[in-house]
Amino acid sequence: QAVNADAFVEFRVLGKGGFGEVCACQRRATGKMYANKRLNKKRLKKRKGYEAALVEKRILARVHSRFIVSLACAFQTKTDLCLVMTIMNGGDLRYHIYNVDEDNPGFAEPRAVFYTAQILLGLEHLHQHRIVYR
Repeated sequence: QAVNADAFVEFRVLGKGGFGEVCACQRRATGKMYANKRLNKKRLKKRKGYEAALVEKRILARVHSRFIVSLACAFQTKTDLCLVMTIMNGGDLRYHIYNVDEDNPGFAEPRAVFYTAQILLGLEHLHQHRIVYR
């Protein structure tokens, strides 16, 4: 079934990158929350990023792990390529390292071990699918 931007309600920006931004969004039909990575077509063309965007789409569609976001659907608008992905609540790791306790950045060792194990399980899943992450 074809999906377009009208299928989602967008909320706040979760992050920004060189080619666009990631916004929280909700599927109108189901109420389920996702992360919509909008890649600006002009920026992709200017920086020759189309190939990388298509590779990212293929990889996200292939992986299904608790520790890696996966692709729910993809569509394009007049200005953007949109990758709608599962949303990981809690923010990114950098936020937790530096912003949770600004006076004392970092984690206690048990928490660091926990996050390290999750990262390794995600990398292991990628390697099992013959995907090498930069």
